[in-house]
Amino acid sequence: MDFSAKQIAELLDGEIVGNENSLVSDISRIEEGRKGTISFLSNPKYEKYIYSTNASIVLVNKSFKPSQKIKSTLIKVDDSYKSVAILLSFYDSVVNNKKGISELSFISEKTNAKNLLYLGEFSFIGDNVKIGNNIKIYPQVYVGDNVILGNNVTLHAGVKVYHGTVIGDNCVINAGSVIGGDGFGFAPSDSDYKRIPQVGNVILEDNVDIGANSTIDRATMGSTIIRKGVKIDNLVQIAHNVEIDSNTVVAAQSGVSGSTKIGKNVMIAGQVGFAGHLTIGDNAKFAAKSGIANNVAKNSINQGIPAYNLRDFQKAYIFYKRLPQTNNRIDELEKQVKELTEIVNKLTK
Repeated sequence: MDFSAKQIAELLDGEIVGNENSLVSDISRIEEGRKGTISFLSNPKYEKYIYSTNASIVLVNKSFKPSQKIKSTLIKVDDSYKSVAILLSFYDSVVNNKKGISELSFISEKTNAKNLLYLGEFSFIGDNVKIGNNIKIYPQVYVGDNVILGNNVTLHAGVKVYHGTVIGDNCVINAGSVIGGDGFGFAPSDSDYKRIPQVGNVILEDNVDIGANSTIDRATMGSTIIRKGVKIDNLVQIAHNVEIDSNTVVAAQSGVSGSTKIGKNVMIAGQVGFAGHLTIGDNAKFAAKSGIANNVAKNSINQGIPAYNLRDFQKAYIFYKRLPQTNNRIDELEKQVKELTEIVNKLTK
């Protein structure tokens, strides 16, 4: 679908410099701009590309003053970076504007699917599922019995939502993720491990985003809870009975063990691991690859295995990097002490 500079300017409340009839159908980076695409300039260090780009339209700040001739049509806006976010959201809504229920999907007779906006091929919806407004379910999605889907929920291809899961408004779950699988509950016996039934559920509150191939386990009893505004990246494991409070972000390949409670506005970088039954304070931050074995205070910044205060870790790391040189100095000192000891022993005989 093509959009003109005039239409885009109206959407962004921008001012056109150039041909208002310039057409675009895709988005590109300014250094890779192609005819028929729209790009943007917000960082001054990329200004050199605006004079050579082949993008048909470029978004710029109103304060921008070119030093050379520009062949692209410009749309001047208050903040080009924010305008790109608006444009990308609009583009995404157009590209993913799927509608209709595929004849190759299955909906239980015990579920009312009248509110479904889109249901893709080979998807399954079980008994007594409560479906909100504007729901999009892509191909090969499984929605188990007694699931609750709020308004404006999107389940991308291959998502599995186990029975009893509750998903709030405006949630997005990306391809391949599993919500509500059994928690890792086994009791050791004399010869093997006995499976402990996991009879709880998972609750995702409003505005939660889950990346691709992430897993959130159902509680042994009660609920595993992901609260409002939490953002979880790809390949993240959340174990049974974990609670993650509002607006916390979790980057890829991180894992949270059972019954750990994570506070509000926590920032967790990639490959961070949490032991079980911990309490993590609000606004805490964790650098990549950190291992968390103890409770963590609010507002703290942590790094290391096991993790501790970031400033202390950085100071310690300075000494760690010097260990080879320090070891050589110790060897040299030991050698000198040995020689001095031999000399003293000879003089005292």
